[in-house]
Formats: sequence, structure tokens, C-alpha cells
Amino acid sequence: MSSGSGPGSDPHLLSLLRAIRLRQNAPDAAAAGQADAAAALSEIAAKKKEKQDPEPEKPRPADAGLLWRGDPGATLGRASMKAVPPAGGVNPSGPATPVPYIPPLAPVRPVGSRDTEFPPASDYPSIPRRFPGRTLPGPGSSPGPGRDGMDPADDAALRDTQRLLSTSLTFAGGPDEVAGRLWDALHQARPGLLDSLPGAPGAQRAQLARAITWLIHTMDDPPALVTGCSALGAALAECGIQWNQLHLVGAALAEAMRTGMAPGAWRQDFDQAWRWTWQHTYDWIVHGGTLTAYQPTVWDAEVVEHDLRRDDLAVVRLRPFLPMPYRPGQYARFEVPGVPGIWRPYSLAGAPHRDDVIELHVRAKTETGVSGTLVHHTAPGDRIRVTRAEGEMALPSEPGRGVLMIAGDTGVAPMKAMLAELAATADTRQAVLFWGVRDLTELYDIEALTALAAESPRATVVPVVAEGDPGPYPSGLVTDAVAAYGEWTRHEVYLAGPPLMIASTSAALQQLGVPPGRIHHDPPE
Repeated sequence: MSSGSGPGSDPHLLSLLRAIRLRQNAPDAAAAGQADAAAALSEIAAKKKEKQDPEPEKPRPADAGLLWRGDPGATLGRASMKAVPPAGGVNPSGPATPVPYIPPLAPVRPVGSRDTEFPPASDYPSIPRRFPGRTLPGPGSSPGPGRDGMDPADDAALRDTQRLLSTSLTFAGGPDEVAGRLWDALHQARPGLLDSLPGAPGAQRAQLARAITWLIHTMDDPPALVTGCSALGAALAECGIQWNQLHLVGAALAEAMRTGMAPGAWRQDFDQAWRWTWQHTYDWIVHGGTLTAYQPTVWDAEVVEHDLRRDDLAVVRLRPFLPMPYRPGQYARFEVPGVPGIWRPYSLAGAPHRDDVIELHVRAKTETGVSGTLVHHTAPGDRIRVTRAEGEMALPSEPGRGVLMIAGDTGVAPMKAMLAELAATADTRQAVLFWGVRDLTELYDIEALTALAAESPRATVVPVVAEGDPGPYPSGLVTDAVAAYGEWTRHEVYLAGPPLMIASTSAALQQLGVPPGRIHHDPPE
């Protein structure tokens, strides 16, 4: 990265670097949040001690170590995940309801002339990773007259901060150990924060470790840091994270570093480097969170597994780089690099309570288009973009109500997600999945489904084969098998598959006495 000044200098870079240099002149900033973070981390050891010598918990000041500003109860962007309206595509005309109040951002300290502080939101997508097309003055250049610019000390400050972060991380045991201590501290102090994020504890720890590593490696590239923090703020807002749940994260991270070091190894410059890093990334995280009320959120995901089950069908597993919330039964829209601008909806067969991986069941009639690319031209390591989850299908909130699921072809994907949720949460309600297929060769995922049913207290999978040898399964129409199996008027019914199958099955269920209000499926597209 080069230094520069005058009209050629990037305002985002100037703002970020100036914030670091100003904070280095304020040693008292290192003490911010110390009491709150120490209390959060000490609760892990204190919990064990309380079993032997319990004592009443002392209330902690609500504003101790406050690093976030604004209304403590306000949400970063949209409200909870359940309140997120369907996106209706990747370019919605705007929110369906009035835009909620967005807490104001504390401005960055002035660093120069007008337009050198926060850029408008529309500039964010165009922030370059470097500065193509521009020749910035080299390290020996001087700032232009009358302009606030950079000097070689700015580059040196970033490199010094990056070196301190990297060195302290090594002394503290590496990213995995630090992420584990940070997760434990947040779980003790703010369990609601982690409960709002998808993934089991192991997956969340792994994601924290990747985030810490990314932060250090990106420290010397401010445009990439700004873009990444903005995307993180949007993802956290989509998860329903509130401001008051995040106020101790920066101090807790510094303490997670300190507690992993040998006695006497923690230094003041380590402490200051981590607190400065949190403070100057904080504004961009918050700003990214506010943008979710005005523009659709898009996640980047990496293909981690591609399994071609038939000549025309593949099961693709993806891991989003940032937390992506969804309910089992929902779908999202996907864009592949080979077909830019075309977004295709697919159901999400993953389970948020199990891990941070989502699964797609894709059937392609040709080798072109989004489906053809996913089936025939996708491999592990490829990048795919995903929009916010949509759809109203979800397990009933009434605990005792049974669940009937009827699927055709790849419509089994959302049903697999609901089965995985029942297994992950040990839900005791009765659940029966009927999977209607043409012949035995179409039961491409039967082993995984039966394994999930075996993990659930009261779940059953019943394949129904329409043609040829049915093997050990019932034969004929799936609606006949449903009618012969039992009485369903007190169950919530979920349908997924080809449009004609959904229409005929819905009509047959109503003839069996199932109220129309108990029958759920996504609208055909």
C-alpha cells in the first residue's frame, strides 16, 4: 500500500488512518471496557467456583466498558429474523413496511476538508481492494499544500499495528485457542448474542477463528477492511443482533488474548493495538448494519462439497463466509459466476442448529443456466452468492402439534431441513415424511433422511414408489399412501415439489378433512 495526499488520496483510507493516528495519541483509550471484559472472562472460572462456594451475583453496571454508541436496545438494521419480509428478488423496490428508526452514528473525528469522513452508502460497493487506475505518490512524497494527506508514518502505523496483532495472537496460542476463550466469555456474559447466530458451538468457534485471522491479514488493506466490516454489520443485523449485545466484544477479545499468555507476556502495546483495532472497525460494522433497511443483503459462500447423485442431479454444500440466518423450510436465491445477474431460488436443506453449512438439491434439465452450472460445472472452492432467506414454511410453534410432510423429487430438501431441526433439538412431536418418486433410482438421499429420522424421537420417513419394483416401500400414488397411513386433520401439513403435484395433493388432503389453513407450501415460480 502506498502513501498519498491531495486529490489523489482515497477519503476512506484517510479517514481510517487518521482515526488510528489520533487514537494513538490518547493512551487513556486503552482502559475503555476493561472492567466489563474482565468480568465477562472471569465468569468462566467463577462459575466453577460457585459450585463449591456459591454467593449472590453482583449486578454489573449497564454501561461498563461501553464500546458501542446509540440506543442500547436498538437493532443494527432489521429486527429479528422472523420479522424480515420476503426480499422478492435481489432488487426489491424497497421495504414493504415503513423504515424503522436507525440510530445515528457517532461521526468520525474530522480529518480534513468536506467529504473526507464517512462516504455515502452508494460508494461502498465500488470501494477497490487497491487503487487501480491511480498513481499514488511514493513513500518519499510530501502532502500537498492546504490538504490533509498521508505520510510514510501512516503506512508504518498500519504495519506496526498488524505486527502487534499477529505477535500477540501467536503468544496467546493461535486463533483457535483465542476464539475458544472469546466464545466462552461471550457465552457467559451474552448468551443471547450467540443464540442469535446460526451454527452449533463448534461451528461458531471456527467462524470466530477465521474472523480473527482475516482481521489481522487485512489490517494493511483499509479498503478491503472497510468492505468486510460493512458486510459483517449487515450479516449481524440480519441475525437480529442488538447494540447492547455487542458492547463488550472488543474488550473481551483483548482479554481473550491476555489470558492465554504466560505471566508477564501481555504488554500495554498489545492491549492498545487490539482496542484500537476494534474501535476503528466498529464504525464500519454499525454502518453496514444500518444499510440492511435500504438494500438487500447478499452473502458470499464457498462450495465445500459437490456430490453428483444422478446424471441430472447434485447435492451441493456451501459455507457462507458470514453468519446467514434462516429457518428450516425456507429458500434463498443464488447467483453463480458463470451466469451473472440471474438469481434462482433453491430450498435450504441445512440445519442452523447443527452447523454453518447450507445444502442445495439441484436438478438440471440442461448444462446451462444456474441449475446446469451448479450440477455440471461447480466444484469445491467455487464462490456463489446468496440472498436473504425467504418463505413461510417452518415447524409449527405449537409444541404438541404433529407434522406431516409430503415431497416430490427435490422438494424433499426443505423437509430434510425440518427433519434435521427436529433431530438437533430432540423435538418429541410426531413427524412423518412421505417422499413420492417415480422409481427407486430417484431416492437419491434416502440414507441421509432415514438417519435423521432415527436421530429424532418420533420421526418417520416413508418413500412411495409410483412405477416399477417398489422394493421394501409402498407403491402407487403418494396421496393414496398418505390416506392409508392415518388421520391428519390435527396435523400441520407441508408440501414441496412440482406445481402439479402440490395442487393435486392439496386438493386430496382437503377431501380427507384437512383444513386449508393447515396446508403450507411456497408459491410456485
